[in-house]
Amino acid sequence: MTTTWTVSTPDRRWADGGAPAPGATAGKGLALTGERGQTLHGFGGTFNELGHRAISALSPEDQETVYRELFSPDELNLRVNRSAVGANDFATSWYSYDETPGDHALEHFSVDRDEERVIPFIRRAQRYQEDMVLHCSPWSPPTWMKNPPAYNHGTLVMTPENLDAYARYLVRFVQAYAERGITVSQLHVQNEVFADQKFPSCVWTAEQLRVFIRDHLGPAFEAAGLPTRIFLGTLNGPDDMAFTATGQKLTNYARYVDHILFDDEARRHIAGIGYQWAGQHAIARTREAWPELEIMQTESECGFGSNAWEDAEYVFHLVRHYLQHGATGYTYWNMALEPGGLSTWGWPQNSLITVDPDARTFMRNPEYYVLKHYAAAVRPGAARLGVTGRWSAQGSAYLNPDGSLAVVVQNALDRAEAFAFTDPADPSRAFTATLAPRSLNTFVLA
Repeated sequence: MTTTWTVSTPDRRWADGGAPAPGATAGKGLALTGERGQTLHGFGGTFNELGHRAISALSPEDQETVYRELFSPDELNLRVNRSAVGANDFATSWYSYDETPGDHALEHFSVDRDEERVIPFIRRAQRYQEDMVLHCSPWSPPTWMKNPPAYNHGTLVMTPENLDAYARYLVRFVQAYAERGITVSQLHVQNEVFADQKFPSCVWTAEQLRVFIRDHLGPAFEAAGLPTRIFLGTLNGPDDMAFTATGQKLTNYARYVDHILFDDEARRHIAGIGYQWAGQHAIARTREAWPELEIMQTESECGFGSNAWEDAEYVFHLVRHYLQHGATGYTYWNMALEPGGLSTWGWPQNSLITVDPDARTFMRNPEYYVLKHYAAAVRPGAARLGVTGRWSAQGSAYLNPDGSLAVVVQNALDRAEAFAFTDPADPSRAFTATLAPRSLNTFVLA
C-alpha cells in the first residue's frame, strides 16, 4: 500500500505533502463506515462566451495548455460540463435561437450564434473528453414567448400554442447540437426557476413547470426519440423563500419538488434533479424522499471577482456538501475570465483561470486547485464512501474503479492539526498526518 499526499495552502498550491505515517487509532480522525454511496460522473465547468473570449486572447500554445489543464484526464479532467440554451449572463450579448415574433412554427430557428464561441469551446474540450456529460439549460425563452417580452425578468406566456412551440424549440436545440457532433446528455428545463433577474431569466411556478414537462416537453422529447434526459432544474431554492415586513416567511424545501413529482405522469419524464446556490439546503430532503432520482449540482457559487483563498475554502466545503448528500457531479461556473471577471451586466465573479488579454498571460486561481484536489484523485465511476469521526464534517472518501482510495480533507482551522484515517475493514490503509492551517489535502491510497 502506497499513499501519496498533496496539499494546498494560502501560500503554496498543489505541493507534495510528504509521506504520511502508517497506522492510526480508530475514532480519533476520519474512519470508513462500510457504507457505499452514489457513483460519481465527475466534475466540470461551464462553456460561456466570455470564457472562450478570454482563452482566445492567448497564444495558440498557451490556449492548448489551458484546454489541456482543464479537460485532460491527466489534469483537471473536467468531464461533467454545462452550456446555456441561448444567452446567459456571461454571453457577450443576449440572444435566443429564434427572435422572430410569433414564429410558433420555428421557421427561423438557428444555432448559428453558438458557432462563434460556444460550440468551438465545446469542441476543444471534446478533444480530451470524448464521453463528456453535457447538461444544458435555458436562461430565457425567446423574448416574444414571454411577458414582458424581454430577456431579463418575466415568465413564459402559458398558452398551449406557446408551450408547444417552446417544447419544440428545446427539441430543435438538442437536435441541432447532435448534428454538430455534440450530445446533450441532460436538459435542465430552466436555470434558477425562482430567480427574476436583471440578466436573462424566466420564473416558473411549480404548477407551470409540472404542466410544461407533463403535457409538452416530455411528450415532445419522446416523439423526437431523443436520448437526452430531462432534469427538474436548475433549482436555486424553495419557491416560498422570502423576507416580509413582518419577518421571515417560513420555508418548505420539499414543496416545489414534491408538487411536480407527486404527479406520476410528470414524474415519468423526469430523470433527475439539478440544484445550485440555495438549492444546497434542499438536497438532503430530496435525497431522502426520492432516492431513485439522480441529483446533480449544476452551478458553483461565483464569489465577487477577488479569487481569494477564503472563497476557495468555501467552495471546497460546497463540493463536499453536495457529494456527501448524493450529487453525482459538481459543475463549476466560469472556467476562465479576464481580470475583474465582469459579467455582461457588471457582476465581478471568480473563475478557475484568469487571462490578461493585453499581456497574453494566464494564471490559475485558488478555486482551480479546489477542483484539482477532488477531480485529480476522484475518478469518473468512483463511489462515495461513508465516513465518521471528528473530521467527517471536513473530509470525504471515494473508491475509484481501479481500486485506489481517495481521501479529501480540509483543515479549516488557523492552526495545524493531527489527522488520522482508518478503514476498519482494512487496517493496512490506516495513516496519520499533520494538516497545515487552512489547508486542502488529498491522499490517494493505491
